[in-house]
Amino acid sequence: MARIATLTLNPALDLSTSTDKVRPTHKLRCAEPRLEPGGGGINVARVAHALGGEVIAVFPCGGPTGATFEKLLRDTGVPIAPVPIAGATRESFTVDESDSGEQYRFVLPGPTLAEAEIEELLQTVIGMEGPPAYVVASGSLPPGCDPAIFHKLCGLCGKIGARLVVDTSGPALAALEGGCAWLIKPSLREVQELVGRDLASEADECAAARELRDRGFAEVVVVSLAERGALLVAQETELRMPAIEVPAGSAVGAGDSMVAGLTLALAADKSLEEALRYGIAAGAAALITPGSELARREDVERLYSAALARGSEQNRS
Repeated sequence: MARIATLTLNPALDLSTSTDKVRPTHKLRCAEPRLEPGGGGINVARVAHALGGEVIAVFPCGGPTGATFEKLLRDTGVPIAPVPIAGATRESFTVDESDSGEQYRFVLPGPTLAEAEIEELLQTVIGMEGPPAYVVASGSLPPGCDPAIFHKLCGLCGKIGARLVVDTSGPALAALEGGCAWLIKPSLREVQELVGRDLASEADECAAARELRDRGFAEVVVVSLAERGALLVAQETELRMPAIEVPAGSAVGAGDSMVAGLTLALAADKSLEEALRYGIAAGAAALITPGSELARREDVERLYSAALARGSEQNRS
């Protein structure tokens, strides 16, 4: 299986807990908190590692929160390449409201990275021994970071022959135009924002995804359609795959789990159809875990096998 490197520019020490009801001004008595290392690429690396992939996580790390973050990530067994920074790794926290089942997610901005620190992060990715076949750049950017950072990474990955997978949003996603990553995974809302129009039909969705491909965002465009599943558009391929119905738990890490499953399957030389199905299974597996827990391997394999069987039955009929 090919090696995967993940890049997380704005990781977070995630604290999750629960309380009966979230109310203003009151002291809210909470359950025992849970601390986990989080952030887009970190979650991708953790899931890919749990699923048996060869992966290494690259990320900035600083301050007391950074020390805790690094220890927790090392404890998961994920190989890491932390880059020291002057600022402190950010924190975020999630509160589950027991009475309603609602979840409240609070995301802090994180430290501003110096240009030299950002350059060191990029060089760590492309300069590692045994270059990765896939690089996954996932998550938000730190304050003040150039939105074109992932566009630049496209060119760097091309020099080492790595395929770049990008899962981001906002200006960083828009600035990717013309960079030609290998794969992007925008939501339907993000696709509408990029093409500047509403997408009222499945044909409109396919046309918009192909437009992004033609504009040089990526060779492969995977559009996340939430409860409707996902759409994949490549040069000679258009795949639409339904979501896997599961009891809803926590949505934390579902998109990252999907990216991990998708990339891992591609790294194992699976077809685009197989990779998409495995990615959807990984995303569904994350939905049935509590709090900020990510997809579990046994759940992913079970859901993937069931989806594969249903697909075979539909093809026969």
